[in-house]
Amino acid sequence: MNGEHVIVVGLGFGDEGKGAVVDALCADGSVTGVVRFNGGAQAAHNVVAGGRHHTFSQFGSGTLAGVPTWLSRHVLVEPIALATESRELEAVGVTDPLSMVSIDAQALLTTPIHVAANRARENARGADRHGSCGKGIGETVWYGLLGERGARRGDVVEEQRVPGEPGPAPVVGDCLDPHALRRKLDVLAKFYEPLTGAVANVDELVALYRSFADAVRITTGDEAGRLADAGRLVFEGAQGVLLDETYGFHPHTTWSTVTPRNARALLNGRPARVLGVTRTYQTRHGAGPLPTEDQAVAARFPEAHNGTGEYQGAWRAGHLDAVLLRYAVECCGGVDGLAVTHLDAQGLKVATSRTQLEDMPDPVAYLEDLLGVEVLVTGTGPSRADYAVRENPRHDRVDAGVGGRDRAPV
Repeated sequence: MNGEHVIVVGLGFGDEGKGAVVDALCADGSVTGVVRFNGGAQAAHNVVAGGRHHTFSQFGSGTLAGVPTWLSRHVLVEPIALATESRELEAVGVTDPLSMVSIDAQALLTTPIHVAANRARENARGADRHGSCGKGIGETVWYGLLGERGARRGDVVEEQRVPGEPGPAPVVGDCLDPHALRRKLDVLAKFYEPLTGAVANVDELVALYRSFADAVRITTGDEAGRLADAGRLVFEGAQGVLLDETYGFHPHTTWSTVTPRNARALLNGRPARVLGVTRTYQTRHGAGPLPTEDQAVAARFPEAHNGTGEYQGAWRAGHLDAVLLRYAVECCGGVDGLAVTHLDAQGLKVATSRTQLEDMPDPVAYLEDLLGVEVLVTGTGPSRADYAVRENPRHDRVDAGVGGRDRAPV
């Protein structure tokens, strides 16, 4: 895959191993930038490399490999969380992390006001929770929609009643203009008071966001095109296709386009390979359907970096679901290759239908046959040393003289 732009997309409900795959792609020095094309601060992409571990949220997962990040206009940016993540990266040896980040001026801002509203709504749902991460993601998108649709107090937009009179949504570029930012934040705070009460000091937020604007590079124009023409990019997706706002299973979805659509739009016709990421078994974090769920699977494959979240809920696992995997690939418009993680798991089964479970002794062979594409990245453990990028697996298997069944990484 050398020299090609790559779009990394999760084919499950998230937590497929996208962060480790992005890190593996960046490790050889061929990648000049990681582009985030959806989601926001709710991402949790784990990378373990050289004795260091970090859970990436807004920084791209190529950071430990020295690759800078660009947050596109499709990302919801939470400056307070970004500053916290920067300090965490400094603690594991990354020098001046914020200098490695640039952000599109049109990216929506997620504020403490959005976060409070998100949590208030999720708390009110009780047993009918959607499985929100409680990070304000949906609320940020929803408020941005109100202006586009000309919504007024009392209207119902996306099944939620409008509690006040909305204004234009704050964006990253507003952080360069304290007066414009204050106007937008004043309206935002008043809008949400019926739901949250007073939860933020607007003057403090303005000062904080102005400091944020001084610490990162804010971009305008076709930055994606400039970056793509200057070097090789990896587009890092967040969440999984089965949570996509269009193709997921409502209401247990994310307010985000998880498929490659945003990345393709940013590339504007430039070629790229779509790399779909899957575990060798199915997982889900929080509420929502998991047809192959099996508590025995969760017990056999304990998670080092995932647990029960206050808002998101419990970590869950089950057998690989071939039906959902094919569906996810179709939602993407097809994929050009696969990254398969957790290949160290043993005794695997796959659900080939809603009632049929089969043994899966060789996940790589099974997945290549099922989806008709090659496995280009393999992961057999949590660290970078456990990952291999396979540049020409078909050629390697022929050279090995084993009729297409040698799976040795290159």
